[in-house]
Amino acid sequence: MLFSAKSKGYFVEQNDNVIRLARTSAPAAPFVVEEVRECIPDNAAALTAAITQLLPRKSSSGYLHASCGVYPPRRFLRRVTLDPKRLKGPGYFEEILTQQLRVEPAKFVTMVLNAQDGTDFDASKGATQKEVLFGGLPSEEIIATQDALLAKGVYPERLEYGSISTLGGLVNYLSFIKSKTPTLVLEIGLDATNTFIVGSAGVEATRPIPQGLESMIPVVQKELGLKDEESARKLFYSNTFDFTGMGPLLIRKLLKELQSSIGFYEVQTGQSVGLLLSTMLPTKLDWLDSTIAKELGISPLKLDSEPWLGSYGITVAEAAKPVLNAHWFGLLALMARYETATPVAHVVVAEKV
Repeated sequence: MLFSAKSKGYFVEQNDNVIRLARTSAPAAPFVVEEVRECIPDNAAALTAAITQLLPRKSSSGYLHASCGVYPPRRFLRRVTLDPKRLKGPGYFEEILTQQLRVEPAKFVTMVLNAQDGTDFDASKGATQKEVLFGGLPSEEIIATQDALLAKGVYPERLEYGSISTLGGLVNYLSFIKSKTPTLVLEIGLDATNTFIVGSAGVEATRPIPQGLESMIPVVQKELGLKDEESARKLFYSNTFDFTGMGPLLIRKLLKELQSSIGFYEVQTGQSVGLLLSTMLPTKLDWLDSTIAKELGISPLKLDSEPWLGSYGITVAEAAKPVLNAHWFGLLALMARYETATPVAHVVVAEKV
């Protein structure tokens, strides 16, 4: 039976490594997640096929109208401790952006959020709200991202900073299951990795690391004796070779930086990081997640998302069960709409294209 596209909801998450799509029975909860698809960003044919499968009846505009979570390359999200004495002084936030974060304020859409609950920072309450998150996306990359989505057949009705919605969802989830174990969250991109330490009380630490998946390619080439990096790259991103045994060698540089970040956090807080969630990896790189966890001596976060989703009126059909995999959590976080102040995860950076 054909259905009206307007009666359905569509969600898309796009990062360096993967595009994930979902169709829901309604645009807003309560709804059922009916079907999901995953493909790599540069495979236009696979994406077209995925959209066709999710949208059997072509929309009048020819686009898949969706809520989209995106991760532009020059995004930033950093935890900052404010100086209450300087809050009312001129140019304080601009100084933080330019001197601490190395950002040109005029070229970015920025936001300042309370690190504990994700609500907008209120300077009038600065004496009690010193720990904040500075987040931003380059204005030109927002436009470029929207244009790229349109070129792929996706109309972003809502465009969100994926890191914020994902972290907000995770804080909410950890609070829901009453977990008190700090969790290391990794966004492993092509050229860099953004790291966050998150607990049920909010985002507790942030750090960018200049090591990504591409830094592993030369190691693959050398260890396997391949003729060039392109051959190593194709093998690495395929699902035809088991890299588990080579894993510790591939992540050696990244691991050193992660150990440093965790060590600093544990000394500062007296808490031990015990869980890991990698949110941007395609399913075929699951081995990387387990390798990092093993080398750090922590456990991958085993999500039990269904009860949490159920609390927001979201259920998952049998055909959409892959969405319960931990790597899909960013897409799930786009779906749940938080009505209370714990936390306001969804920061809209662009309403219209």
